Amino acid sequence: MANKPEGGKSRSRVSLLEEEGEIAADYLEELLDIADLDGDIDIAVEHGRAALAIVADDDKDVKHLVGRDGEVLDAIQELTRLAVQAKTGDRSRLMLDIAGFRAARKTELTALANNAIAKVQETGRALALEPLNAFERKVVHDVVTAAGLASESHGVDPDRYIEISPAK
Repeated sequence: MANKPEGGKSRSRVSLLEEEGEIAADYLEELLDIADLDGDIDIAVEHGRAALAIVADDDKDVKHLVGRDGEVLDAIQELTRLAVQAKTGDRSRLMLDIAGFRAARKTELTALANNAIAKVQETGRALALEPLNAFERKVVHDVVTAAGLASESHGVDPDRYIEISPAK
């Protein structure tokens, strides 16, 4: 996506992300049409990236687009990012949620991180978590940082994990 439209004026980052969201929504609507699924696409800009959600009156209509542990959701998100990149020429960092899966997972991960933080504060020793995907690691890192502790990712996907340690 070019930062300068006709006339040479710089477009705001938010308007670029909104455009990215619109491109992604068009792609996702076509996907839903092909799959003959009913669902609406919500678009927002959150934390410096386009955020989209597929919602339906009855989430079980689109729930199978999540897959086991969000694997199908991750694949659809990556395909959507590629569709945006093909139109804009720029890499997309958009986030996709389907049927509230990521929102619910974020709540679970926040609780997991808070429990681990309490253990680290109690013992004063570092604690390694089970492997997490990139979205999950980001949530945990954010919670740990907000609590004033340190966290670091180790390993290689799909076995990449976070180690939480006392503040340095």
